[in-house]
Amino acid sequence: MLHVPPAPAPALRSVETALGSPTAVHDPRTAPTLHAGSALRAAADQLRPQLPLPVHEMTGIRGAADAPYTKLVGWRFHLHETGTEGGEPVGAAEAVLTADGWAFAHFCEGPYVTSSVRALREAHTLPGGHQPRLLSVPELYMLTLWLCEDLDADPAEGSPSDADLLIPLAPAPPGIAAHQPQRADALLALLTHRLVTAPLSRPVTGTSDLASAN
Repeated sequence: MLHVPPAPAPALRSVETALGSPTAVHDPRTAPTLHAGSALRAAADQLRPQLPLPVHEMTGIRGAADAPYTKLVGWRFHLHETGTEGGEPVGAAEAVLTADGWAFAHFCEGPYVTSSVRALREAHTLPGGHQPRLLSVPELYMLTLWLCEDLDADPAEGSPSDADLLIPLAPAPPGIAAHQPQRADALLALLTHRLVTAPLSRPVTGTSDLASAN
């Protein structure tokens, strides 16, 4: 069973305001993956944010002995057309924390939106209870569904415990199977090894860097 934590009210309001703003929906800076005929552009005023998930980012790996460090970087909302909340989302919207509080960041469509819905359905079939989150590894262009075992944990805090489960979303990096739940200690050890031994030639930071694939 999944225990979805509530998003901060200002984060939700920022997304609702953006959905009601033609400028935000059509601005390429806030809608980096939308194409001219997308459902988000066509029916933004008919969309409602659902199923908020906190987005954490894994950073700070400098050596094999370093423990993975994660921090909250945003909240992602699946967008459903009014009256079809039980169906497939048409996209997602993300809010980020700024110096002035929560602010709308961008809309996105693409494989990670579809994959996250599939992973959430798969998570419903797993034994026990979990608090769902998203864990981004920007340096590997990777996004996972993080199933936290501590149902009472603050969704804005913490790092994956050894027994938490991570479900890599598709597309996953080469050699990592998408939609195969793995213990966090095993998968994070593999990811740490890759980050240490084969870093990218340029740094990638922030969830917006994954927007083109979302």
